[in-house]
Amino acid sequence: MQKHLALIVSRINILNNVVLAISKISIGFFAHSGALLNDGINNAGDVISSVIASIGIAAGAKESDDDHQYGHERLECIAAILLSGIIMVVGLGLLIDGSVTIIKKTYLLNQTPGILAVIAAIASIIIKEIMFLYTRWAARKTGSSALMASSWDSQSDVLATTGGLIGIVAARFGYPIADSIAAIIIALFIFRVGMGIFKDGMDRMVDHACDEETVSSIKRVILDQEGVRGVDLLQTRTFGSRCFVDVEISAEGSQSLVDAHSIAERVHHAIEISFPEVKHCMVHVNPYRNTL
Repeated sequence: MQKHLALIVSRINILNNVVLAISKISIGFFAHSGALLNDGINNAGDVISSVIASIGIAAGAKESDDDHQYGHERLECIAAILLSGIIMVVGLGLLIDGSVTIIKKTYLLNQTPGILAVIAAIASIIIKEIMFLYTRWAARKTGSSALMASSWDSQSDVLATTGGLIGIVAARFGYPIADSIAAIIIALFIFRVGMGIFKDGMDRMVDHACDEETVSSIKRVILDQEGVRGVDLLQTRTFGSRCFVDVEISAEGSQSLVDAHSIAERVHHAIEISFPEVKHCMVHVNPYRNTL
């Protein structure tokens, strides 16, 4: 169900980006706005990003098989890392373009953008911000790293279009250089977003531990189970949008193997029920030793 929601949201993003790309490229051309034209090309790249996200989500949702016995969730991480690369390339491209424009003073040759370019930029900002909020909500609900990367891609587009809007308005008031300055500032923000997504994707790829809050919550659930005298070891590792938990608990050593097994089963089920992101929990029971 969660992966189904992620795929629906990803496909909605593809459709929205196609409409935005076609609209902004057309309006940018006829309204003489290089900023809007470039922004439309950026949205065309977003179509590719959304397709990559959809493929990653669909591939990551595949069930375990004989060759991939722990599942395919890490394929989402690969999609997120690819998306981060696209975002950073866009940011770097805007940075270079803005810098070259200022150095060569080619901004002086630009025609004054029409009012239609202003309207299109404002509409794009509103649509992209809605896409960001909706996609981020879906990413948190489904635990999809690829969808979260796609949401921040939308947010970077809001920043880029805002910079373009500032440039368009300033150009209409006789300050064409503002477009290039805004592009440089926004490019740095976009590149930073890409770096953040890349780091998150890599953390999920290399068995990074769960965050401290999640680990503390897991420990509390373990200690609440009947028969558990202590937690000797608690290790977690992320696996795409899911995680694995390995725990060693202490229990009374005088009880039967059947009773000790029952305690381990309670801990196992409690963790997997309380934390849907846990793909599997392994529990080992040690005899309790009173150190007093």
